Amino acid sequence: MEKYFGSALLGIAGALVISTGASAAVVCNEDGDCWKVKDRHTYPPQVNLQVYDDDWKWADNDRAKYRWRDSGTGRGYYGRGGVWIGF
Repeated sequence: MEKYFGSALLGIAGALVISTGASAAVVCNEDGDCWKVKDRHTYPPQVNLQVYDDDWKWADNDRAKYRWRDSGTGRGYYGRGGVWIGF
């Protein structure tokens, strides 16, 4: 009985780690720059950012509006010419 109880506890602990560990997202600004983040951050409302689920994709008719940017550590992305844009 103890063998099964220990296995059950291990399974429950593993499920909790998996369910709370993934909080990635896609962030886009009003200019159409989008980047992926590992953690959901809180951004001030005046920066006009949209935060979407990690699997968000823009519609085919919005291809000219959006473009992917490289994310970095922290709250921001690398813009044109490798310039860091932070929030």
